[in-house]
Amino acid sequence: MNLPDPHHRHDAVAKRLKRAEGHLRSVLKMMEDQRPCLELAQQLHAVEKAISQAKKTLIQDHIDHCLEHAIGNAGEGQRETIDEFKAITKYL
Repeated sequence: MNLPDPHHRHDAVAKRLKRAEGHLRSVLKMMEDQRPCLELAQQLHAVEKAISQAKKTLIQDHIDHCLEHAIGNAGEGQRETIDEFKAITKYL
């Protein structure tokens, strides 16, 4: 029995990682071309941000779907705690 894939945002994660991959290739080419360090640092920053955002999206997707599935029909107090946890993770 195949369950539906709860990871609705994996496409968004893949898109961000592909963007990071493109930036990283650009950095390597820029290094070969001996571009200025400032330009390299700017591109490396873009790689870092893209990967960080992909990780954040993946974690939030997991919390929104997998954790939700695991807790099932939680009581009102538990539901409030889980909802607060989900809200605070958006600040990671």
